[in-house]
Amino acid sequence: MLAVILLIWQRQRLTVLSDNAPVPVPASQAQTATPELGPRHQLSYQKWLEILKQEANVTADKRPQRLSILAGDSLSLWFPVELLPEDRNWLNQGISGETSRGLLQRLSLFDKTQPETIFVMIGINDLIRGVSDDVILDNQRQILRYLRRTHPKTQIFVQSILPHGGEDATWEGREKLLAIPNSRIQKLNQQIQSIATKQGVKYIDLYPLFINQKGNLRQEFTTDGLHLSPAGYVVWRTALQIYQQ
Repeated sequence: MLAVILLIWQRQRLTVLSDNAPVPVPASQAQTATPELGPRHQLSYQKWLEILKQEANVTADKRPQRLSILAGDSLSLWFPVELLPEDRNWLNQGISGETSRGLLQRLSLFDKTQPETIFVMIGINDLIRGVSDDVILDNQRQILRYLRRTHPKTQIFVQSILPHGGEDATWEGREKLLAIPNSRIQKLNQQIQSIATKQGVKYIDLYPLFINQKGNLRQEFTTDGLHLSPAGYVVWRTALQIYQQ
């Protein structure tokens, strides 16, 4: 599966990033390259919740065909619209800086939607804030349990936590990243996969697609060692296309 994803990614990269030109990013998505300047980054958490609730309610009323939901933190939030798989409608329920506990507490915002698929990625901000692995895993377990109960006809995917850039990271919280060994993230992912298996949820292992020979996030896939570049999102899109077929 890894080889297939990498092969498709290479083909899509030639299309989406032809001639090594940057992917055109609409003004509303400019935060992909400089996430700190994104309009939603300036919102309070409560305001963010209100906006996501409104978007979810509109989606529930319109009931679009083949609805997919991205649930998570800034990595999901800043997924460029033009790079999402085009064969479906998308509802983005990401919040910058979100933790597993925060996501768990707001899952009810999109209870009334009828998604075909839900993609969950959460956990890196927990690690940055010093949350223990046990707490992260318990929250992951509760998130998946809630989604299965509330959306019994929906195909639910939990995605691995991505590695960070290590010594090459330039993110403002670089020292916090360096305090988190990528080997710890890898071990945590293995436990998340085990939880997914026990709960009948599909697990998407993105981690090996993003690491370099040192076991860190590949430089061409990131803007600062934490957030993703357009090329990184092309890799992620490729995986979504493969797994949701």
